Amino acid sequence: MDRLGMSPLVAAPAAGQFRNPFGRRPWMEQSGAAAAAPGAKGLKGIVAGGITGGIEICITFPTEYVKTQLQLDEKGATKQYNGIMDCVKKTVKTNGVLGLYRGLSVLLYGSIPKSAVRFGAFESLKGRLMEPNGQLSTSGKLLAGLGAGVAEAILAVTPMETVKVKFINDQRSATPKFKGFFHGVGMIVRQEGLSGVYKGLTATIMKQGSNQAIRFYVMESLKDVYKGGDQSKPVPKMVVGAFGAVAGAASVFGNTPIDVVKTRMQGLEAAKYKNTMDCAMQIWRNEGPAAFYKGTVPRLSRVCLDVAITFMIYDSFMDLFNKFWR
Repeated sequence: MDRLGMSPLVAAPAAGQFRNPFGRRPWMEQSGAAAAAPGAKGLKGIVAGGITGGIEICITFPTEYVKTQLQLDEKGATKQYNGIMDCVKKTVKTNGVLGLYRGLSVLLYGSIPKSAVRFGAFESLKGRLMEPNGQLSTSGKLLAGLGAGVAEAILAVTPMETVKVKFINDQRSATPKFKGFFHGVGMIVRQEGLSGVYKGLTATIMKQGSNQAIRFYVMESLKDVYKGGDQSKPVPKMVVGAFGAVAGAASVFGNTPIDVVKTRMQGLEAAKYKNTMDCAMQIWRNEGPAAFYKGTVPRLSRVCLDVAITFMIYDSFMDLFNKFWR
């Protein structure tokens, strides 16, 4: 075994043979977590991640919608909602049940690249930071998760989240402008340029970086405890799901203030903020520190379910693919 855990049997292929650019990583085949699923490599990882993201979003999007509405809802005469149930009732009354899925298409369109970047970046960093015993150190877990979050923030999450927030924000107006995903994106780009879909990049990098650093750290740590030093010990899917829920909850309490700032920076009224820091200062002065935890309850329910589902389904699809996709 070399220092990264690569087997000497996995040598350079003979001339004319296809060489998997991801290589074989034995520790990846022993993992029970979705972020480092068994045999996760190449196109299988991208497809499995995309399918998982689509299923997860369809299940949990209404809570994301409510969370975003509550975070956009400011004090004063413009305040529209008095809590979670009030937001749900008013949305359903005005736009029907499907109103709770406003902006869903944006997340569906972005799920595949988002998952590909996140899992690919984490796998790559994990391979470089892995210790000889097949485990990650505390700093290794945090760095690998942080790198995955920063990568997905820049390449996928920021444009996807910006458009999603603008779509939801648009519905709050008396005369919504966006008629659909492509029409909305076209209007944003024409009016604000390409930078219009990159609003809140700094806040998003902070959010996604801290998100994944916390989640992967908690997940990898819980797995290590469960395995008790035996890296070949499989982790049951239900246990993976439970670990995912804990990791999701930890990330919510750790970075909801960043998420609130990010949402405000990506809304239709983002122009009133000079930058991310100015946005945070205005929220603090005008609404108080409690405003940084707006939408925590719906976000907590969504994220815990989200992370648990993601880890469980991703593992399941990878297991399925490895049976017939060689």
